[in-house]
Amino acid sequence: MTKADIEYYFSDFEDTDYDELVNFWEDTGVGGKHRGDNVKIINETVKNGGKLILMKMKPDGIIIGSAWVTTDKRRSYLHYFAIAEDLRGKGLAKKLMNEVMVHAEKLGLQFRLEVHIDNAAAISLYERYGFGYLGDYDIYINRSVQKK
Repeated sequence: MTKADIEYYFSDFEDTDYDELVNFWEDTGVGGKHRGDNVKIINETVKNGGKLILMKMKPDGIIIGSAWVTTDKRRSYLHYFAIAEDLRGKGLAKKLMNEVMVHAEKLGLQFRLEVHIDNAAAISLYERYGFGYLGDYDIYINRSVQKK
């Protein structure tokens, strides 16, 4: 499949996309249900100014890309940016990143993301969009904290 053969469109997340989306995240290695991101959380982040952009193949609507922008009203954050493995290297990541940046510019906040240190293709893409390595601290997370 060449670049010219790929027909796609962008859509905002809808609740009915969730099961397919989680499978896509797991297949692409960017996430999954184990991270606790469910329909309620997605919808809350969208209501708070975020956006979950889906790239879908025409005509069947199969998810081939995702990018989830959230905000805490101080910064915007990019999560789960992925393109289907069999479609990588065809310029789709640039198209998806352009959509992300349109939303980020509307928010007008600092924009932060995390990327695996070994993911040279993603690092190169993000650097083309003005992201730079922060480099002065490591990131830690505790996913087991729960409300009591």
